[in-house]
Amino acid sequence: MAIAQKVAGFTLGRADLLRKAMGKKNKEILDKEYLPFEAGMKADGFSEAAIKRLWEVLIPFSDYAFNRAHSAGYGVVSFWTAYLKANFPTEYMAALLTSVRDDKDKSALYLSECRRMGIKVLPPDVNESNAEYTPRGTDIRFGLAAIRNVGEGVVASIKSSRQTKGAFTSFGDFLAKVDAQVCNKKTIESLIKGGAFDSLNHPRKGLMAIHLEAIDSVIETKRAEAIGQFDLFGGESGGDVVGLEIEIPATEWDKATLLSFEREMLGLYVSDHPLLGVEHVLRSHTDMSISALLDDGMADGVITIGGLITGVQRKVSRQGASWAVVNIEDLEGSIEALFFANTYNQYALSLSEDRVVVIRGRFSRTDEQVRFTALEMTMPDITGGPTGPLVISLPASQVTPPIVERMKEILKSHPGKREVHLHVVEQSKTTTLKVDALVTSSPSLSADLKAILGVECIVRG
Repeated sequence: MAIAQKVAGFTLGRADLLRKAMGKKNKEILDKEYLPFEAGMKADGFSEAAIKRLWEVLIPFSDYAFNRAHSAGYGVVSFWTAYLKANFPTEYMAALLTSVRDDKDKSALYLSECRRMGIKVLPPDVNESNAEYTPRGTDIRFGLAAIRNVGEGVVASIKSSRQTKGAFTSFGDFLAKVDAQVCNKKTIESLIKGGAFDSLNHPRKGLMAIHLEAIDSVIETKRAEAIGQFDLFGGESGGDVVGLEIEIPATEWDKATLLSFEREMLGLYVSDHPLLGVEHVLRSHTDMSISALLDDGMADGVITIGGLITGVQRKVSRQGASWAVVNIEDLEGSIEALFFANTYNQYALSLSEDRVVVIRGRFSRTDEQVRFTALEMTMPDITGGPTGPLVISLPASQVTPPIVERMKEILKSHPGKREVHLHVVEQSKTTTLKVDALVTSSPSLSADLKAILGVECIVRG
């Protein structure tokens, strides 16, 4: 903008129009903008050659350029965020998760980062959660407003009830204390499936079996209280629901069902993930994670990815051919894989939710849209071998340069596909670090590590 003002006599507004045209990179618009630019420079005495040369410099430069103030601003923000992540990791990650709560792919990526940092992200809880992600000591509590069918008004009502009437001690106590608007059957069902009552020691399946009957037993009294009938005829406390005793069956869903419902309500796996413990299997069969594939710099080509099938939409084309859109999710992101005609017919019976698969497909990106077309699919064996990363635990006093260097040498001498995590223990605090090495677990590796780190160094071998 400053160049156009100085050499072509543009006003600030006219220079801004030129900037916008350069940003759009539309040849037709740029050709139109060149005419007044050329006329302005000629009026200031510049030659035709000088004008063309400057224009040829400006066009590619505008592709990615900003002034020093902009650069300095980004530098300051980068320093701030790095400082906060290093010194207030729980608070920083809670704020970061809140900022992307409507973007499930980024939320999954940051949840994975929390796991790597040793920060637990706990399911929503009626006694502890606020509307957004909230730091609780060294953990982060999932926000109630992120649960499907639970609005901001319901969250505000739950918070108000627990602040004025005390913490909820049971499911019956919760129904007795909250307002009528919270006792909506769909809302309560969503809270149950999302794990919001887990801290009250009630199984989710057991609550689902009795919640409709329990709500029916209190709702009429609460509605009457809400419209003031008890204030008129029964005194100030005549409408309170007290002493609600509910017998809850002590039965729980299996892990797969529990996590499936949790993901349905929260949009993410929070308390656990079906892929935790089998990351090494996927890594050995794939070229990269889904989040790496979706990075802007990724070139088009044939790529192999892996993950969990979380959704299958079966369709029929105008020509009558069957095809499907399959949602694939790993620990860091998700993507839609398109199974057309021949590929779909080959794998149709294997396309079912909660199945771990590896897909080789063609990736392309056009106008910010990504497309992944499946070519082949396999189901890796996830039953055998060690699961999860190799975890080494060391007291902070033992983490010295000579020991760290020797440990790295040993790890590099056992190359493989398994991650290595280091737990650094200092008093009651444990810091988890991801070691830049991939190994193959074996008795010889364990023996080599124990020889220099001690017999108790391996937490998970």
